[in-house]
Amino acid sequence: MRRTAIIVSAVAASLAVAGCVSSIQNKEDMLSAAGFKIKPADTPDKLASLKALPAHKFVQQAQNGNVLYLYADPSICRCLYYGDQTAYGNYRQMVFQQNLADEQQMTAMMNQQAAMNWDWGVWGPGWY
Repeated sequence: MRRTAIIVSAVAASLAVAGCVSSIQNKEDMLSAAGFKIKPADTPDKLASLKALPAHKFVQQAQNGNVLYLYADPSICRCLYYGDQTAYGNYRQMVFQQNLADEQQMTAMMNQQAAMNWDWGVWGPGWY
């Protein structure tokens, strides 16, 4: 059991380090797929306005009686993603589905490792 926990922890740590940049890109791919539109920050004024928003976080803004969701990306695409409540709802559903798939994959990996039932025999486990 302890061996499995160590292996899972090592896998999770390596995935977290490797996934830092790709998680932002994955998030932006999901934003586009969910129906968010993109406005590039192609002028100095737009770039300054973009940098004034919190980076890689959602901001709600009321406009003409409707809620608009903004997502600023000043580092990768230098653009602003914007969408309505439907697009935001679609995005949240996609995030939920991705998290569920990730959890199922991690569970399958843990079950596979437990099924291997490695027996070190006279050699003992490799960490002592």
